[in-house]
Amino acid sequence: MTPLPVASNAGIDLRGWILIAGISMAALAEAVASTAISTGRIDLIGDIHATPDEFLWLDVGYTAAKFTGFAISAWLINVLSGTVVLRFATGVLAIGCGLAALTQDAGFLTALRLLQGLAGGVLLVCGQTALFQLFDRQRQPLIQSLFATGAVVAPACFVPLMSGWIVDNWSWNWIFLTGFASGLVGLALAVAGGELNRMEAPDRGFDWPGLVLLAAAVTALTYVLNQGSRWNWFDETRIILLAAFGTAALVVFVISLFGTHKDKLIDLSVFRDQDFAFAFAVSFVAGFALTGSAYVIPSFAVSLLGMTATEAGWLLLPSGFLFIATLLLVALLIRVGRLPPIATVPFGILTFMAAMWMLSQSNAESGAADMNLAILLRGAGLGMLFLSLTLIALSGLPRAFLVYGVALFNIGRLAGGQIGIGSLQTLIDRETAQNLAVLGANLNNGHPAVISRLAQINGLLAAKGVEPGGIPKAAMSMLGRQLSNQAAVISFETAFFTIALLFVVAAPILIAYKIILGKIGGH
Repeated sequence: MTPLPVASNAGIDLRGWILIAGISMAALAEAVASTAISTGRIDLIGDIHATPDEFLWLDVGYTAAKFTGFAISAWLINVLSGTVVLRFATGVLAIGCGLAALTQDAGFLTALRLLQGLAGGVLLVCGQTALFQLFDRQRQPLIQSLFATGAVVAPACFVPLMSGWIVDNWSWNWIFLTGFASGLVGLALAVAGGELNRMEAPDRGFDWPGLVLLAAAVTALTYVLNQGSRWNWFDETRIILLAAFGTAALVVFVISLFGTHKDKLIDLSVFRDQDFAFAFAVSFVAGFALTGSAYVIPSFAVSLLGMTATEAGWLLLPSGFLFIATLLLVALLIRVGRLPPIATVPFGILTFMAAMWMLSQSNAESGAADMNLAILLRGAGLGMLFLSLTLIALSGLPRAFLVYGVALFNIGRLAGGQIGIGSLQTLIDRETAQNLAVLGANLNNGHPAVISRLAQINGLLAAKGVEPGGIPKAAMSMLGRQLSNQAAVISFETAFFTIALLFVVAAPILIAYKIILGKIGGH
């Protein structure tokens, strides 16, 4: 494939910097929208009077719509131009967040979440494509590191703190208002940045059958990943049916992309580029690790360490700063030091694995100080991974097909993240039940450790003035809670270790995949 043209003396003027800032702010608004539901879950359920089954569609619908938004971006850019698409998607996302802050109707909020997800997916693809097509390749390391700050770092590190603080001190409505404000700022900057006259996308009609198949597939499979653990996966008929339906729809959609018809939502020919094919596979694994760890760390901090949502957000904040610093360092090494992007990937993997291994040593007595080093290493590892993978995947694609590469790259990362959350949630649930059974089997009144612990609890309760007749029952109840807490701690330790082990298993597979791609390319 012919790579993107390299401008020999191109620079970034003031309007260029304004455009970069506008796209980054729009990505930040999408990050706020994507995490709003999980942070404000408890308060939101009560305010909108939704059942758990109704509430889950606020998240499932958003994610499914975001996948769909990725896929339709190329057609929209071709029909409406990149300028219109970027501004319209940013405006729709901002309005969707603003209206979401004002409503307490579950049905209307669900519709707004679909709108937010669709607009968010489109603006991420359009914005990143614009940055690649409008600026020369030599400046891409810096530009893409700035874009990653809003699109990758913010939802993983910064937004949880902001959203947690808002929920602890105000209400969930203000999370959406923050997204509304960020979207308006992004829209204003995008307008001030000028026209995107040079954006290119293939001239193709709209693939309605493909859209229906993809939307059906991602909706069904997102529901399965989101709710599988709750219903014990394939013990529940609805999970079996939706998994079969979603898989079948996805297979038919992919098969249709190999057909001879011209109108396709996504062009898989970008996978002929060996670098893209390899980076796509790695980004899938990295998405699992990034989103999975962003799910497990706050869950561990809130449910077992007794932290508030704000304190859990503060726990991730140092990771975000080091994430950004590492992105900029990698950008400098690539731009000035001529370091090949692939060179930082192994270091990123090893650093991230070390961080997860360190977190797997945490216990119920751990605090922020005990976890800070591991969390900092997590940020550094992710910083060494994501910028390099972006440049490897997208720098060599033809201009007209770049939008397909950006869409697929984002689809891979988001799919890996969804699978990561579903897998780790299931692991924690099942490990907790198994650990509780094992620990409970050794809990009997004749065991010396049990006798000693009950004596300590009895003394504590007596000192607090509990009636003597109620002490034995209260002591057993407290011991049972401690046992459940210990079972959960062991489960989270296993989850952290599993994330670290992921790369041990995936690395040989990815290396073999890279070798196979090289041999195919050699022929």
